Amino acid sequence: MGSSTTSEVSAEFLAAFREIADETGFVSFERFMELALYHPVLGYYRRANDRVGRRHGTDFYTSTSMGPVFGELVIAAIAQIAGNIPLSDYTFVELGSESGASVLDACPNHPFAAVRTVGVDDTPELTGRLIVFSNELFDAQPCARLVRTKAGWDELGVVAASGQLHEVRRPAGHEQLSSLPASPPPGYRLDAPFRATTLLRQLARQPWQGLFLAFDYGKTEHELLHECPIGTVRAYHQHRQITDLLARPGEQDLTCHTCWDWLANELRDHRFVVNAVESQEAFFTHHSASALARIMQEEASRMSARKSGLLQLLHPAALGQKFQALSAVRELS
Repeated sequence: MGSSTTSEVSAEFLAAFREIADETGFVSFERFMELALYHPVLGYYRRANDRVGRRHGTDFYTSTSMGPVFGELVIAAIAQIAGNIPLSDYTFVELGSESGASVLDACPNHPFAAVRTVGVDDTPELTGRLIVFSNELFDAQPCARLVRTKAGWDELGVVAASGQLHEVRRPAGHEQLSSLPASPPPGYRLDAPFRATTLLRQLARQPWQGLFLAFDYGKTEHELLHECPIGTVRAYHQHRQITDLLARPGEQDLTCHTCWDWLANELRDHRFVVNAVESQEAFFTHHSASALARIMQEEASRMSARKSGLLQLLHPAALGQKFQALSAVRELS
C-alpha cells in the first residue's frame, strides 16, 4: 500500500483533501499536487510567504535571485534572436510572476513597448505582438506519477487515514497514457508532466505572434523514460530537498521536470519555429555574447554582486546546467 506517510498535515488541508477524494478516498498525485500548490487559501503559491531568494525563511532561489544581470542577459538574447525586428512593437509578457514582479523591473531601459506580468496559476489572454517569457513556470505544474507494470501503468495517489497521508497505487486511467511507449521495465517510475504540456497548448493556440522563451528544469522524453527510474518530482523547504513529498502540504514546494520534447512538439503543432533546447549556460553564451562581454569589461576590476550573479548564472556547477532554455518564434515581423 503505502511507502510515504507524514504526520505534518493540518486539519484544514485534510478537510480540503477529503472534499476532492473519490468514493474510495483516493486522490491522484496530480490532484494532490494541484491542491498543495494552488488551493485558493492553503496552496503553497497562494500563501503570502516569501518563497524565493537566498534569505532566511525562503525555500529556493533561481536565476531571478541573481539580481538585474539575469534581465540584462534575457533582453540581449531576445534582441539577438529577433534580429532586425523592432522590439518596440512588442509587449513583454512574463508568466509565473511572483507578486507581480518582473525580471525587467531593474532594467528600466528595456526596448519593449510595455511589460505585463501574470501570476503563476493564471492563464492570460494573449493577442498581438508579444514576447512571452517564463522562468520556472512549467516545472510548477502538477504531474501524474506512474509506475510501469508487466500489464501497463499504475498510477500513484494519496489517501488519508488517521490524520495522515499515505501513498497508494492503482491501475492508471489517465487519458494520455496511450501516447507513452511501453519500453520502461516493471517498477520504473515516470512523473509525467501532462499539465505542463496542456498549459503550453493553452498559450500557443491563442492569436499572438512573436517569441516564446522559457527557462526551466526539463528532460527529453528518452531521459524521462530511460534515465530517471525513481521519477523527477522533488520537494523543497528552506533550501533543503525533502524526501517526503506528502509532508507539510501547502508549506513546501513541489516541482516536476518538464518534457522538452512534448513542449517543442506542441509549439510546432501551432506553427512555431522551434530552436534547439540549450542549457542556460549555452543559451546565454550563444545569444547574449555582446552583453556578456560588456558586463565582464565593466566589472573587470572587482568582484561585484553583478559579476558574482553572472558567474552563478553561467557556471555549470551552479545554475548554468541546472536550467535549460526553450525558444521559438511565430510570424516574427
